[in-house]
Amino acid sequence: MSTDIDEALDWLGRPIDCADCAHKDRLLDERCKPLRACAHDRYARRIDRFFDWNPDLARDYLSHPYFEARACAAKAAEVFLLPALLNDPEEAVRWSAARRLPRSYLLKLRNDPHREVRIRIAGRLEGADLLPMMSDPDYFVRQMVAKRLPTDLLVLMINDDDAEVRRVVAQRINQALLIRLARDPDPVVRFEAAQRLEPLDLLSLLDDPDWRVRHEIAQRADIKSIGALLADADPIVRETALERRRAAGLNDDASIAILATGQGERR
Repeated sequence: MSTDIDEALDWLGRPIDCADCAHKDRLLDERCKPLRACAHDRYARRIDRFFDWNPDLARDYLSHPYFEARACAAKAAEVFLLPALLNDPEEAVRWSAARRLPRSYLLKLRNDPHREVRIRIAGRLEGADLLPMMSDPDYFVRQMVAKRLPTDLLVLMINDDDAEVRRVVAQRINQALLIRLARDPDPVVRFEAAQRLEPLDLLSLLDDPDWRVRHEIAQRADIKSIGALLADADPIVRETALERRRAAGLNDDASIAILATGQGERR
């Protein structure tokens, strides 16, 4: 049973005729093949393969009306021909050109109108070149920036509007600034920060409303300072605190009674 993928159609949906192709001589040399490698096919994978096999022809397709042909040709054409494609109306073409150009050309795309281009640009830039992208309107672009920005500059993103961006900041920021994120309004951010805090700093979060943060305290804070968690509202937090105290020889009768009460509640 035939499907679209088994048909040799050009980008306008017309059947491809190798007899009328300007590159039909390459068919004999197996440098092109119907349904596999063809500059005129509408499927990007076939176009891409054609230019892999025939990079010398890529420059002739940089202004082709079909954007996939331009994007694929940009992967194989001479680098000095690519700057002109940074103004192409299609984002796939702009990125295809940018990925092969020096850093100075990437800077021009930091404000590209398409988020996918900006995400990829942020994934290639480093250091101070990323600073203008900290205020990008798209949260995922800012998230990528937070993943790549030098740690000493992450303080500039500590109050980002999006919790997912702040979560990435919490994963990487210097220890000295981590406590600020441990008091973030979002529980996911606070938990991310709590996992990296030093045991002594964890004690300032004993009253955190999120059980995951308190559980982290029960697991890692000073054993003599987690007594309050034996009466925690969450049974997992209570049991974790009690188990640690027992292991340290602090399994007093009051603690055991508290655990029994919690177990009764669950039953």
